[in-house]
Amino acid sequence: MQPIIEAKNLSKTYGKRQTSFRALKDIDIKINAGESVAIIGKSGSGKSTLMHLLALLDRPTSGNIYINGKNTTKLKKSELNYLRNQEFGFVFQQFFMNASDTVLENVMLPLKIAKSSPFRRKELALDALKTVGLADKAKNRATNLSGGQKQRTCIARAIVNNPKIIFADEPTGNLDSANGEKITKLLFGLNREKGVTLVIVTHDEDLAKLCNRTIRISDGKISAETNKNSAKPTRENITREKNQ
Repeated sequence: MQPIIEAKNLSKTYGKRQTSFRALKDIDIKINAGESVAIIGKSGSGKSTLMHLLALLDRPTSGNIYINGKNTTKLKKSELNYLRNQEFGFVFQQFFMNASDTVLENVMLPLKIAKSSPFRRKELALDALKTVGLADKAKNRATNLSGGQKQRTCIARAIVNNPKIIFADEPTGNLDSANGEKITKLLFGLNREKGVTLVIVTHDEDLAKLCNRTIRISDGKISAETNKNSAKPTRENITREKNQ
């Protein structure tokens, strides 16, 4: 089976010469369609850097990233933007919403970028808001929403284009436990019911345990990998741990 996301020898260095810092070191990852994968690690481990590279929000210093078998590393900026808009949805700890716009206008943004017709934008955005239980808030200003409602709006925006992959960076980090549970149910419901591939970056061990697979990052390297369907560590995991 061809993975939906594959990274080969992925490295990322910031700065130059004496001030350079190697945030990621020769990462190899394969993620299959429909998987839920947690990328977990302490602050500064490189987990968010890895997600930004896999989501094509940044370019690697070396190595290659394949989406559905296509090498994205040498794509033009316009091609990357199109691929992200068509294939990906994003949910971040910070909501990145235009507070002065309505909830509906915020959710329609990816469709506006995709140059969908105004009628189609509204139709799809309202459907997405129904999915997250916020259809009644469509005309509200984003600034008037609670934290949990803002994050649900962000999920509606993430799914409005019917993405194949959702990248979520600490999606429950700014929420209380009750709202965090609602967001978790929404994300994993999309994974189970619609087959959306879910890639979650988190330091929350409990959230990571809900995923099919957990990839642990330490000092810019994969230090361990756990598959929910396999109780025993793989040979690859054992080799990695011996090399740490």
